[in-house]
Amino acid sequence: MTHANPHRRPILQSTTKKSWHYAGAIGILLVSAGLLAQNIGVTRTPITQADSSIPGKEDYITRIDVAAGGKVDWHTHPGDEISYVMDGEIELLVANQTPRKIKAGEGFVVPGGTVHSAKNHGNTTIKLVGVYVLDKGKPLASPASAPAASY
Repeated sequence: MTHANPHRRPILQSTTKKSWHYAGAIGILLVSAGLLAQNIGVTRTPITQADSSIPGKEDYITRIDVAAGGKVDWHTHPGDEISYVMDGEIELLVANQTPRKIKAGEGFVVPGGTVHSAKNHGNTTIKLVGVYVLDKGKPLASPASAPAASY
């Protein structure tokens, strides 16, 4: 007769709350990636996610690659985007603003809820690091209609 080890926990119980938290965060990022699947030549690679020191917020760091001729369609975030361009030059389009060129070594901030887009008019891949401070449990991004006066 064999006896079960009383110190051994079932696999399901051994899953930590933190693991479920990360699984949820990855799910949110995957859903967000699906929402933005219409983007052309854009790759988002999640780096890390953590609870923010701001109540009700989560912090994300994501690497974003925009291929030559690529475009990030119009979208919004449920919180602020703080991005840094590592390589290349991107054209940032923000609703009701003149388009801006942001080159390597520069950064930009897009306030939460602001409709924006970006384009790579160059011949090389643009590499950015995006930092997001988002409402907890919300998707990273949601598609938005192009503003009437989009440039």
